Amino acid sequence: MISNKNILVTGGAGFIGSNLCEALINLNNRVTCLDNFATGKRENIAELLNNKNFVLIEGDIRNLEDCKKAVAGNDYILHQAALGSVPRSINDPITTNAVNIGGFVNMLVAAKEAKVKRFVYAASSSTYGDSTALPKVEENIGKPLSPYAVTKLVNELYADVFHKTYGIDTIGLRYFNVFGRRQDPNGAYAAAIPKFVMQLMKYESPVINGDGTHSRDFTYIDNVIQANLLALSTENKEALNQVYNVAYGERTTLNDLMSSLIKHLSKYDKKIGEVKVIHGPNRLGDIPHSLASINKGKKYLNYDPQYSLDKGLEEALKWYWEYLK
Repeated sequence: MISNKNILVTGGAGFIGSNLCEALINLNNRVTCLDNFATGKRENIAELLNNKNFVLIEGDIRNLEDCKKAVAGNDYILHQAALGSVPRSINDPITTNAVNIGGFVNMLVAAKEAKVKRFVYAASSSTYGDSTALPKVEENIGKPLSPYAVTKLVNELYADVFHKTYGIDTIGLRYFNVFGRRQDPNGAYAAAIPKFVMQLMKYESPVINGDGTHSRDFTYIDNVIQANLLALSTENKEALNQVYNVAYGERTTLNDLMSSLIKHLSKYDKKIGEVKVIHGPNRLGDIPHSLASINKGKKYLNYDPQYSLDKGLEEALKWYWEYLK
């Protein structure tokens, strides 16, 4: 694994970004975190702020000068900064576009000028769009179903063009429904798992969009950390300038997810087992089913995810029980 390097993590105070910062610091790297705290939280990086190998730059990827300042002195970039959420992008496509595309290009330009060694970026399973093929294979995508999905597809196109035009080495990681410690359960655009957990712990009825038969390839945060570290450190030239699915490779319906959450949380509080689940309308822009093929990542990156949904939930719920209490 990568060690003793200078690495920039954009969006480093966010859910995924803060976990990456922590992992990199633990491997004796020098880490710069760039975040504007639009969705990131200072508490996520509080334990790193006094570490001599950690630097926080408060800035916005929409500002090219902030990007250049953050890139300076770094050899590698983990670009996690983005405005997530399909519903948010439907409600405000302009801001989503400005951050996810304008900010992405700014980061690529800053990386090009600083001659960084590698640019690893967060791509998304939303790129598969209306493709009904399962499992999802990297080379076979459909048309995007939301403004967010459009922005993440455009990121992949820009990364490819910047490699071909300027010689930057990039790797895109298409995340599939990541969950785990530090994922925020609050706010209008909270992800399903932390939102459901918070509701169940309050004995509130969680609302599943649709009849609950939609399925997802839920991916624990430690699998994502592994993929990023492998993408940073691989010496396999064939692995570069590619896009990879980052998932566990199994799909779970929302109904089964809810059953698992109730089962695990009931170990902490038996009353949670009595909470009733509500079904609402399908959510605009959602894809019905998602299941990743992780064969490409295994072949080129030696990606080997260790956390199934059930194993990941055990770890995540321990953290949520302490955090939300």
